[in-house]
Amino acid sequence: MKTLKSLSSPCNQPRLALLACSVFKQEIELYTRGASHIKETRFFEMSLHDRPTYLRGILQENLESIEARTDIDAVVLAYGLCGRGTVGLRPTRHPFVIPRAHDCIAVFFGSKEFYAKHQQGCPTCYYYTPGWNRGRRVPGEERLEAMKLELAAKFEPEEVAFLLTSEREQWAKYDTATYIDLGTTDAQEESEFARKCATWLGWKFEHHHGDPSLLKDLLWGNWDADRFQIISPAMQLGQALDDSIMSAEPA
Repeated sequence: MKTLKSLSSPCNQPRLALLACSVFKQEIELYTRGASHIKETRFFEMSLHDRPTYLRGILQENLESIEARTDIDAVVLAYGLCGRGTVGLRPTRHPFVIPRAHDCIAVFFGSKEFYAKHQQGCPTCYYYTPGWNRGRRVPGEERLEAMKLELAAKFEPEEVAFLLTSEREQWAKYDTATYIDLGTTDAQEESEFARKCATWLGWKFEHHHGDPSLLKDLLWGNWDADRFQIISPAMQLGQALDDSIMSAEPA
């Protein structure tokens, strides 16, 4: 059985397949230039996060469909726990690797520790990234208008008004738009969009240049047990209730 040490040895770079949330699409394209060891990449819609059970099913189907490949050593997942949407995922042939993160914001910040520290210092921060901005899935005027159109096709006007009010009440728990970028070409443009959202909401705004090391090491096979969880065949991904975030459990 392949071990963490053997898979991540710098003199034996693992051949990979990549399953990734589209929130990382431009960042992954930026940091995988010349990455001939990545044999296949599949991106999945951000909206899958709205239904964690469905997200789990989609990812499991893709893990199983990729198992037929004989030219890879492991599968990497550009995800976190994501509302427990990845908990229970299990490989059948190739081990998979996932960063120890509750969600993608830890990956943008470069570590779960920095994310936890930032959350502790600003519990009323709402996080924006280029991908979430592009999907118009962050609080702001554009998000509200998109929701209005989507809901109007399904519900009566009074129900739409109630749901929109409920959404605004959720946003009222926050007071700061925290934007994080990893140096993509649209980083400044999306920073201005996040600032525009903050102004419309009456929030404060802050811009962080994130740390790409966690994402880059995931993609290039530089895995250590402190930052990454490897799940081998006959095991499945579990949630840990301590700082390790994830665990390997019998399938």
